[in-house]
Amino acid sequence: MKLEKALYLVPVDISGAPLEDAIPVGNLAIVRGLRHLIVENVRTARRFLRRWDPAFDIDAVTFYELNGHTRAEDVTGYLDGLRRGEPTGVMSEAGCPAVADPGSDVVAIAQREGLKVVPMVGPSSILMSLMASGFNGQGFAFNGYLPIGENERRQALRELENICSRKGQTQIFIETPYRNNKMIKFLADTLRPDTLLCVACDITDPEKETIRTRRASEWKKNMENYDKRPAIFLIHREGGERR
Repeated sequence: MKLEKALYLVPVDISGAPLEDAIPVGNLAIVRGLRHLIVENVRTARRFLRRWDPAFDIDAVTFYELNGHTRAEDVTGYLDGLRRGEPTGVMSEAGCPAVADPGSDVVAIAQREGLKVVPMVGPSSILMSLMASGFNGQGFAFNGYLPIGENERRQALRELENICSRKGQTQIFIETPYRNNKMIKFLADTLRPDTLLCVACDITDPEKETIRTRRASEWKKNMENYDKRPAIFLIHREGGERR
């Protein structure tokens, strides 16, 4: 397959489900043609590629790590291959690259230089949880992690809840998996009793996926064990404007 001179954004699975159930088969044909891959972690990227295709020629690919330890001045050099006309890929640890992901840094450079960027189809836990929540899908915001300090976290949550009330905008955030249960209890105790909370866990996993929407008051009565499971949290206020 002949590839364009472009930066390809390569999605990765977000659960242990069979890859053919989550990622289009055509993606693999594109990835087989890449000889430069920008990834968060080389070891896990290589493991994913071998899982995707045991015959994948790993040694023919040059990997570049882009994460919290990467120096900003090094990132622009990761596109040297693309500048020479060699297709290059960006791959996240999970889900879609450049969405809540450091890959956005290299995409920004490509856009500034007028290099073509090609987003590929794949699973996004943010969008899939929103689809299944029953909340406003026309106005929403992803907020990443809430503050760690309890007082700051409570204040941030109340601000998000107020935005839900004023604008009808769905608010989405995440937490470290081993703190999920504490987060749910905090949300149930802090949110207004009638605020809707959706917890979406193990998205795309055919056996473990759980996506539930309840009022905050109902979560207090129905606490389950969500620890150590990748999760997305969404809140919404009924009666807010949807547009």
